[in-house]
Amino acid sequence: MKKTLLSLAILASFAAHADEGMWMPQQLPQVAKQLKADGLKLDPATLTKLTEFPMGAIVSLGGCSASFVSPQGLVITNHHCVYNSVAVNSTPERDLLANGFLAKTMAEELPAAPGSRVFVTEEVANVSNRVITPDAAKLTGKARLDAMEKNQKSLVAECEKDAGYRCTVASFYGGLEFYRIKQLEIRDVRLVHAPPSGVGKFGGDTDNWMWPRHTGDYGFYRAYVSKEGKAVDFAKDNVPYRPKLWLKVAPEGVKEGDFVMALGYPGRTNRHRLPSEVAFTFDWNYPAFVKASGETLAVIERETKNDPAAHLKYAGQIASVNNYYKNRKGMIASYEGSDILARKTAEHNALKTWVNANPQRKAEFGADIEAAEKLIAQRDAQTKREFFLSYSTPRFLNSARTMVRLANERTKPDAERKSGYQERDLPRLNAVIGGQDRTYDEKVDKAIVLNFLKQYSAQPAAEHDAAFDAALGIKPGMGEADLKAALDRIYAGSKLQDKSVRTAWLDKTPQDFKASNDSFIKAAVAMYDADMKHEAEEEELAGNIQKAYASYMKAKIAYMNSRGKAVYPDANSTLRVTFGNVKGRDFGADGTGAWTAFTTVKGVVAKHTGEGEFNAPERQLAAIRAKDFGRWADPKLKTVPVDFLATLDITGGNSGSAALNARGELVGLAFDGTLDSIISDWDFNAHATRDIQVDIRYILWNMQKVDHADNLLKEMNVQ
Repeated sequence: MKKTLLSLAILASFAAHADEGMWMPQQLPQVAKQLKADGLKLDPATLTKLTEFPMGAIVSLGGCSASFVSPQGLVITNHHCVYNSVAVNSTPERDLLANGFLAKTMAEELPAAPGSRVFVTEEVANVSNRVITPDAAKLTGKARLDAMEKNQKSLVAECEKDAGYRCTVASFYGGLEFYRIKQLEIRDVRLVHAPPSGVGKFGGDTDNWMWPRHTGDYGFYRAYVSKEGKAVDFAKDNVPYRPKLWLKVAPEGVKEGDFVMALGYPGRTNRHRLPSEVAFTFDWNYPAFVKASGETLAVIERETKNDPAAHLKYAGQIASVNNYYKNRKGMIASYEGSDILARKTAEHNALKTWVNANPQRKAEFGADIEAAEKLIAQRDAQTKREFFLSYSTPRFLNSARTMVRLANERTKPDAERKSGYQERDLPRLNAVIGGQDRTYDEKVDKAIVLNFLKQYSAQPAAEHDAAFDAALGIKPGMGEADLKAALDRIYAGSKLQDKSVRTAWLDKTPQDFKASNDSFIKAAVAMYDADMKHEAEEEELAGNIQKAYASYMKAKIAYMNSRGKAVYPDANSTLRVTFGNVKGRDFGADGTGAWTAFTTVKGVVAKHTGEGEFNAPERQLAAIRAKDFGRWADPKLKTVPVDFLATLDITGGNSGSAALNARGELVGLAFDGTLDSIISDWDFNAHATRDIQVDIRYILWNMQKVDHADNLLKEMNVQ
């Protein structure tokens, strides 16, 4: 088979910094020399084999990364990745968030949050020519997108003939290439252990994205299957999944300078974006997001202040919103006063000059590059126009819209249904919609919606969605009192907050929905035709963007290769490997002193205040003060390390990624970056970029000396 553009993109000599890049496993032989030079003891070729060590132990949680650490399906990840599962199992009388949770036996393990999954990647195959077939390549707009989606669904159906597997077709390089990912989808996931928030979330949002850090960001799930070894829904008689491979723990940890690599599923990076996209994001989109996130947090705080049960229901959302709120603020701060846009513009102009300098290149790429810029400007304008609308929809109205769509899609043959509404999607839809009441409080939802509905209402009439306005009984310029009255009516007229009522609608027909008097369902039915029209318009634009953007990326790869530079794909939630070294920084943030590579438990005591975000458990403090460190003390530090810095290239989605040493043994879990380096999602800075790992020695020390999780230590073969 001829070389793909993906492989061609990395054949050139590497001008990029060694630690830059989130590499696909199949790319690693191309960087084998650098891997070995940095200290890898394994054969780099072994990292390309997804069903062999260590890749076969790495899993996705569908938003976080994780790994197997025992032959009985024990999964280790970050505390913030299991946080919602802890929250939904908590009550004011049994506050597992505050006190932590440990199942001493498998019988004590609790169901994870609704919709939780463990995905085990087994196969990745280039299917570009089967997605963009010659016939599809001739099309534009929605027709192009529809043809590609049909091909993708066919590829997925072919792959999912193996029961229990979830297959996806992922886009690389802006739709230039496509790979099919085959994953075992384990649907019975249970919470095994999470330390108290005073360990797992120590420092809270104050310390989030900061260094020095003292957060024990770890937690454990267990994957369960049927007695026959099949992926099935939760059942009491299910048994632990037996993975073929699991990671060995390296209790000696790491020292500064050691080779380390992170294996996981980074979400999104944007290093190949056009200058106009950079400008729109940082000049408008991120500031708008920060403002909206701050308002959301303030509303939830106000509405749950005297309602502990409601506060627990929203604990997961609070943590998630806070995380992105601070992330985006940090990115904006890093961007302001930087030369990022100027450099991106200069690079883009140099690309266009190179394209236009050659008649053949100009004919192949010139028109598409110009089209991409214009089409993306259209998309950005639409995003701006609809920003408040997306925040102004009651949660159960969105649920009703999903269920109305499902009912209509189910009238079609499965292969003709929209992706997301096929039979393969029903278990997750059932779990998510069925479990919504566990994270919902009407007064909170209504208050959030009202906050943004006021801002939506103030927009010019031309920027309103007529179908949405009619369904809610509102109009442009309506005052707060009238908006509140409209919301009171629509909330009072629905019974979808009742789980049994809500889940019963998942099996109804379009006629049943049309006959309903439930206010949210009536609104969803009334909006359905407009929703479909709007979706078609979005797909027309998206199809045209895909064609133009893929051509732009093809030009960029050719241009960068001509200059002897590598081009790795942006992160897209698929399995990646990043490697570097344990390393501090010779400068801090905002002119502060140098950063050491490790923090220790001494810092926990120093930061402890006994309240709020800095409230370490007394039993932990006692063990620290008694210097009851056992075997977990670092010989140089003379105490237990908590977190460490490394030069790894990570982003959101990498949370929970296994940090492995040169022999492929577990030495920590990646969980964060530093605030001044998270701009690397857009613009990698090798000098400044550091990620943060919780040290395996801190995890094991807490488990042994503080939480007495001896059953799990034994299971992990830590004696």
